[in-house]
Amino acid sequence: MSDSEEESPDRQLKLVVLGDGTSGKTSLATRFAQEAFGKQYRQTVGLDFFLKRITLPGNLNVTLQVWDIGGQTIGGKMLDKYIYGAQGILLVYDITNYQSFENLEDWYNMVKKANEESEIQPLVALVGNKILQKLPD
Repeated sequence: MSDSEEESPDRQLKLVVLGDGTSGKTSLATRFAQEAFGKQYRQTVGLDFFLKRITLPGNLNVTLQVWDIGGQTIGGKMLDKYIYGAQGILLVYDITNYQSFENLEDWYNMVKKANEESEIQPLVALVGNKILQKLPD
């Protein structure tokens, strides 16, 4: 087998999903990692963890570790440890709940605090989730 045909080693990236409870973080993570939606709402207590393996152009294999953090843990003692070392952060808010948008500043401040001593800062993305849909009459 030539060098060009060998499989490249997996790279791992840590992606943390943060935001208020009921903003849809678990639904996003589940849909992305398992390609399905849960049928019932179940509040995340502490942390849920998902893996998604993808192949990027150039035959680069990447394993995404998706850390779904429960929304009730903004003041939790472990939150900074969950966030630390992440390459990406998704800050999720519910577009039908203005308070969840207002609270993003607190979530972002937690991310900055958790990574203030890190040489590499995570990429942070804002995700507006949910939509009101008018049902047919």
